[in-house]
Amino acid sequence: MKPIRHIVIVGGGTAGWMAAAALSRLREGNDLSITLIESEEIGTVGVGEATIPPFVEFNQLLGVDEREMMASCQATFKLGIQFVNWGKQGDSYIHPFGAYGYPIDGVGFQQHWHRARALGDARPIQVFNLETMAAYFGKFARTDDYRRDDLPPVNYAYHIDASRYARFLRGLAETRGVVRKEGRVADTALEGESGFVQSVTMQDGTVVEGDLFVDCSGFRGLLIEQALGTGYEDWRHYLPCDRAVALPCLREDGSPPAPFTRATAHSAGWQWCVPLQQRNGNGHVYCSEYMADDEALGILNGNLAGKPQADPNFLRFTTGRRKKFWNGNVVALGLAAGFMEPLESTSIHLINTGVNKLISLLSLDGITPVQEEAFNRLTTKEYLRIRDFLILHYNATERTDSDFWNHVRTMAVPDTLTEKIELFRLNGQIFREEDELFTETSWAAVMMGQGIAMEGHNPMAARIPADALRDQFNEIEKSVRYVVERMPAHHDYLARYCPAAA
Repeated sequence: MKPIRHIVIVGGGTAGWMAAAALSRLREGNDLSITLIESEEIGTVGVGEATIPPFVEFNQLLGVDEREMMASCQATFKLGIQFVNWGKQGDSYIHPFGAYGYPIDGVGFQQHWHRARALGDARPIQVFNLETMAAYFGKFARTDDYRRDDLPPVNYAYHIDASRYARFLRGLAETRGVVRKEGRVADTALEGESGFVQSVTMQDGTVVEGDLFVDCSGFRGLLIEQALGTGYEDWRHYLPCDRAVALPCLREDGSPPAPFTRATAHSAGWQWCVPLQQRNGNGHVYCSEYMADDEALGILNGNLAGKPQADPNFLRFTTGRRKKFWNGNVVALGLAAGFMEPLESTSIHLINTGVNKLISLLSLDGITPVQEEAFNRLTTKEYLRIRDFLILHYNATERTDSDFWNHVRTMAVPDTLTEKIELFRLNGQIFREEDELFTETSWAAVMMGQGIAMEGHNPMAARIPADALRDQFNEIEKSVRYVVERMPAHHDYLARYCPAAA
């Protein structure tokens, strides 16, 4: 075992600087140096501007001041994702970050809701969720603004300018001793006996040696793939979209920034709208087998809130993952590790959890096979569970208006997803696999939002007398309404809490 004294991060952008900022905390009390290599000549993808709640905790662990970060990154708050035209054209629903109600007597809320519907309660399940109702009315507040034990908490994330966020973290990491080297990597040297990466050589001839390398070089996988030949598992048979075009725009329609991301399905894919304080981030994800680039750009241009602020950025990708995320002394993060499109804002999250797992498993005494195996096993499980959740959005649809939707509606899906759907349809039960990302409410929101109805509920739900159930439902709805009515408008909250400079 060779001690780890020097960590080299290849690639900047969101992944590189998230890794650098987090790993820089290891320098305190340890003999450790960290170098990040990036080139300003290489553009970053920079479309992953929507996050999910664990990202809030990540920034807290870094010691980031929320107000400062949000103002620097033109950030807004996010309560969930609105899906438009997915189950049927004209339909919409919100996948919220918080739960529907709460479990009652050990039984999931959606099962009690199903029983209440059978007893004549016509209220939609959405009225029992704080984040959904606040999103519909364009309201926002943090739990700390009104904290009371009898009121539900607010679960939120951010919309951020990813390029600004990377610069923000660069400043944080460099103050903590991370050294940045400007330039491209031209060559990689491997150790003869172990096969580990020994050093990288930059175009100007500078040799950078390291004990642990973090590959944040994007789709190229400069170390994990080009140097080590790790291999890639292609998931296009499940997630066939393989193109995207990104285009920021001004918000000239007079609308304030919404506290949610919008994902609108089109004929061969979908469009994202991520509202920042002073502009919208937009993009169209599509399948090249069913749509040409110019048609995709035309659809995107026809659905913008204002004038474009840049030239369109076309991206090509293959959904899937590396066969190993940790190979030898190389750990891949971000696009170098895999890509499953930004449908549920998981790209930045997977960087976050990859960094967390790396820090948890890391020993500065050296690298062992057990660390590598544990990292790969846990990360593979995480990718598989997220993959199934994304497939659900495409497969659970009644759309028949295009060849694309006919394909994804009828395609074979993983047995793990089929089981989840069948159990939910039977009695509303959702089993979470170990510590998988998406909650019971997440699965229920998408399934019900896209037409998968519960045919029954757990018989344990019948133990609650009908009057007592109605009283609990009334109290939940009352609490949600109480908080939403007292929340300020989202744009007013931003103006007071974290206004971004023009």
